[in-house]
Amino acid sequence: MYKYQKDQGFFAQVPNEFKNLAQEELIFWGAEEVRPVYRGLFFKASKKNLYAINYSSFLISRILAPLISFRCHSDRYLYKQAYQINWEDFLSTSDTLAIFANVSHSNIKHSKFAALRLKDAIVDYFRDKFGERPSIDTINPDLWLNLYINKNEATISLDTSGGSLHRRGYRQETVQAPMMETLAAAIVRYTDWQGDLPFYDLCCGSGTILAEAFLYASNSPAGLLRSKFGFQKLPDFNETLWSEVKEKVKQRIKIIPKNLIVGSDLDFDSVKTAEKNLSLIPGNSIEVRQIDLFDLPNLKDRIIVCNPPYGKRIGQQMDLDSFYKRLGDFLKQKCSGSIAYIYFGDRKYLKKIGLRSTWKKQLFNGGLDGRLAKFELY
Repeated sequence: MYKYQKDQGFFAQVPNEFKNLAQEELIFWGAEEVRPVYRGLFFKASKKNLYAINYSSFLISRILAPLISFRCHSDRYLYKQAYQINWEDFLSTSDTLAIFANVSHSNIKHSKFAALRLKDAIVDYFRDKFGERPSIDTINPDLWLNLYINKNEATISLDTSGGSLHRRGYRQETVQAPMMETLAAAIVRYTDWQGDLPFYDLCCGSGTILAEAFLYASNSPAGLLRSKFGFQKLPDFNETLWSEVKEKVKQRIKIIPKNLIVGSDLDFDSVKTAEKNLSLIPGNSIEVRQIDLFDLPNLKDRIIVCNPPYGKRIGQQMDLDSFYKRLGDFLKQKCSGSIAYIYFGDRKYLKKIGLRSTWKKQLFNGGLDGRLAKFELY
């Protein structure tokens, strides 16, 4: 038996800044003994709940199933231990694989070298046993593996998500510097919006925040459009149970009325991109308009979300100081009774908007140390 089969223990990779939200999500989908650790959350789950979490999670990046753990003082021992795994339990010579590794405070110093030694062990295992070997595909492999070595303690895991869960499947086209889907989902969750008030995105871009808001409000699983998951490569995968889990999760989906979720953008290409992406979501009722936000009519008594332009995002010169002052004036003058959640990719513009925030939360977008700020507009 593999380690995950013995203890039903898994590891969810989650950004630190919304680990609390992901912990609530895990518990909702049946995870037990959830505890935060560096770069994620450990938890225990039955087979059924593992499938449901992968299918439904908005906030988790990947879920790893540990296969073996061992003391690892050298690359030779890493190779030896990896070679002893029955790799045909997970893939065949006609399959492809990819390995991502993280190494810290260990005798093996480099993550790429560690990944290479694990790859060597797998390839040699198949070549010695079958005379053929699986191929490497770092873009869309049949099997993702993870190697983690910390203080000479190594764990080899199978990625049960089959690649990052932020790839929902609806974003076929993008505009410049799109927001990560998991970050957009976290922003929607931080609004405490439950679909009871109209939801408006002032600068919708390619529609990521709108899509995440719709999926969340409609109780749709975040993985609704994904064609495969890594847990389907586990030796104890149960196809019948997986079909039952999908059907039960889909039964929760509800219809979202038109005009509940609306977005707009000044840029014509962004609006067309958003419309194309959103059209891929079953039941989509989101309206997208092309209009300058400063020309919008009153937006009273609703939830307003916005990821405005900032220098590193737009890649061109414009008077952003003036833009953010105008945005603050717009919110004060036209959005009374609403609550606005503005994401500042460059937090220096928080001081330019001219509004006092109720709270601010640190949220990274790629390498940008951004802030999500809540403004209650009276």
